[in-house]
Amino acid sequence: MNLTAKAIAELLGGVVEGDEQVFITHPGKIEVAGAGAITFLSNLKYESYIYSTQASAVLVNSDFSPSKKVDSTLIKVKDVYSAITTFLEFYEQSFHPEKSISSLAFIHASAQLGDETTVGDFTSISSEVTIGKGCRIYPQVFIGVGTTIGHNVTIYPGVKIYHDCQIGDDCIIQANAVIGSDGFGFAPQPDGSYKKIPQVGKVILEDNVEIGANTVIDRATMGATIIKKGTKLDNLIQIAHNVTVGEDTVIAAQAGIAGSTRIGNQCQIGGQAGFAGHIEVADKVKVQAQSGVAASIKEEGRKVYGYPALSYQDYLRAYALFRQLPDLEKRIRELEKTEK
Repeated sequence: MNLTAKAIAELLGGVVEGDEQVFITHPGKIEVAGAGAITFLSNLKYESYIYSTQASAVLVNSDFSPSKKVDSTLIKVKDVYSAITTFLEFYEQSFHPEKSISSLAFIHASAQLGDETTVGDFTSISSEVTIGKGCRIYPQVFIGVGTTIGHNVTIYPGVKIYHDCQIGDDCIIQANAVIGSDGFGFAPQPDGSYKKIPQVGKVILEDNVEIGANTVIDRATMGATIIKKGTKLDNLIQIAHNVTVGEDTVIAAQAGIAGSTRIGNQCQIGGQAGFAGHIEVADKVKVQAQSGVAASIKEEGRKVYGYPALSYQDYLRAYALFRQLPDLEKRIRELEKTEK
């Protein structure tokens, strides 16, 4: 990227104060940015940095008035957070591949690709696949037989989407995620061995879902494992067969959800949280990191913590007592000695 401050101001609907012809090549943090960088100041707690930054340009709110000289060019905008988001979206586009279909990709003759869809090197698209308009499919992606993918979907390198899955519009699937692998289903046999139960269901990602790198979502035994619209999954998450995750729920890294569990809408789940199978979690529940949820949570908006997970406040009170146990034990032993 190589744009003038004037061009960036026009993109963001802002006004330039300073050198409008200074060239910007990349974003940077205000405290360490150097020449060619654009940064931003929204929280006046960090105002001191604007007087020392080496960035070529700084995005500020339109009502910002510096208390002393600023060397950088200022771009004044109505709302800094909105403006920096727009700029970063624009900047990110420069890293996307050009809209083309690589000659090194394999695309089955029966597959259907929408207009302006990009397919990278060594990607394999199987028979009866349907892909919508404006998708970006990076190199070394595998898409299985009969899978459907909506419009404006981004699939990063190494993603594996097994057969008969459904991906909605505007989804993002980060590198090396696996969608539609077999659920963990085995029938115990009289001799102590296990016989695999065929997993013949599918995975459905609704619109505007993001799946983090190395996350695995298993297909249903029958029916569908469903991630509903707007939900965001971090990296290294395991979603088992027949799970349903509600709308606009966020789940942090290394969480695991066992089979047939239903997570509600707008839940917030911390990293390394674990959920037993066949339970239900109400809407807007918050689960602290490393908590273990072994039973259904039916109260909407409840906050839980610990293993097994308790009410958040109950856990904090219990933990406060737990930390005092060594001292309490010592005092009890001293009392026992005096009684003797």
